Amino acid sequence: MKNPMLKTIGLLAGTATIALYPASAMAETISAEQAATLLNKLDALEREVADLRRQLGNVQVSQEQSAITIATAEAKIAATEEQIKQQKPVKVAWKGAPEMKGEDGWSFKPRGRIQYDFGTVNAPAAINDAGLGFANEARRTRIGASGSMPGGFGYKLELDFAGNDLALTDAFFTYKDDGLKVTLGQHNTFQGLEELSSSNDTSFIERAAYTDAFGFERRVGISAEYKISDLLFQAGVFTANMDDLTNDEDNSIGFDVRAVAMPKFGDTQTHFGASYHYRDLGDSINSRRYRQRPVVHFTDTRFINTGNISDAKSETSYGLESAVIAGRFHATAEAHWLKLNRTGNLADPTFFGGAIEAGFFLTDDTRAYKNGIFKGIKVSNPVGKGGLGAWQINVRYDHLDLTDAGITGGTQDSYQASLIWTPIDYVRFMLSYYKQDYSNAAILAAGNGNYDVDAFAGRFQISF
Repeated sequence: MKNPMLKTIGLLAGTATIALYPASAMAETISAEQAATLLNKLDALEREVADLRRQLGNVQVSQEQSAITIATAEAKIAATEEQIKQQKPVKVAWKGAPEMKGEDGWSFKPRGRIQYDFGTVNAPAAINDAGLGFANEARRTRIGASGSMPGGFGYKLELDFAGNDLALTDAFFTYKDDGLKVTLGQHNTFQGLEELSSSNDTSFIERAAYTDAFGFERRVGISAEYKISDLLFQAGVFTANMDDLTNDEDNSIGFDVRAVAMPKFGDTQTHFGASYHYRDLGDSINSRRYRQRPVVHFTDTRFINTGNISDAKSETSYGLESAVIAGRFHATAEAHWLKLNRTGNLADPTFFGGAIEAGFFLTDDTRAYKNGIFKGIKVSNPVGKGGLGAWQINVRYDHLDLTDAGITGGTQDSYQASLIWTPIDYVRFMLSYYKQDYSNAAILAAGNGNYDVDAFAGRFQISF
């Protein structure tokens, strides 16, 4: 808008100029028209100033809006970064195979093992058995997976392809809550320390003789275990192995209870356990047979064998177990008694098996132990990192007596030694020598059931 005050001043100035100056000097003074022109220019400048002020105001508003937009964006970025920090990305650890762990308890790990055995069994020349001499086999070839799920749930599934047969070993779900663990499906019953320890971690190529002779195996059932401090309690109800259930060959049912105390004194780990087992053989089973190979698995020859015992009704057994781990040294002792309950007035035989062993690491390693079982060792100085791996020697005395109550299955006393080299975690090489003394053996040598048998065996193993 035009300024009236400036206009008035301009008119007065022009009038005064005209009145004061004579006509002859008009040419040298500012006329009214010139004053009007100047006023117009002044008005134009005022409008330009006003426009500039409006533009400046718009710029200030835009800057304020930009500042708000930038602040909002920065807040969103900060919130996103915080969300990313709070998110738990998938973690991958190497445990012989990749173990993947995600949010809320999810995990997945492939698992498996390859155990390839070879060796020879030498019996008296009078025994003509095609199953003796040199042999080799894929003892176990397993593949599977295990993992956990939110809420404390877990699972394990493992198949064995050894012997050109497909067998389901483990197939179960678990639930864990603090010290409680519940397992449903096919899994190990609670027979004892060595049987529950993985075959990947035993001191000899095969477990003690009684574990196989007494039919220890995985069965379908439900079990619970509870650990509090140094005490572990386990109990379960089991039917038969899944293969027998599939073939409708076994309708037995059994109950297992095991208790373990595992106090630690300084660096010395101790283990004391006891177990009780009862199995009703059901209507589909009316006889039982107990027998054993000469320690190694790659022969089907059984020098001790009860043959079929008729009128079998149920089995009752109990076991005792102990162990100690002190630095490089370890020792274990286990014993198991099995009574076959028969119908009528028939005598009930009780068979016995037990083993005692000791081992020592030549390298700076120790045997691993956790929750009532032995675990795989962690090599202190592995090959490839300047070390020689872990070297271990072991000796064992193994006794099995299958003679009682008129049943003569024979007695086997086995003296054993083993050398184990673990170059890196999850890889083992084993050599074992066995000397068996037989009494009243089921297979006679020139009419004599008392003789010796030697066996030598080796194993190459990869596990993950």
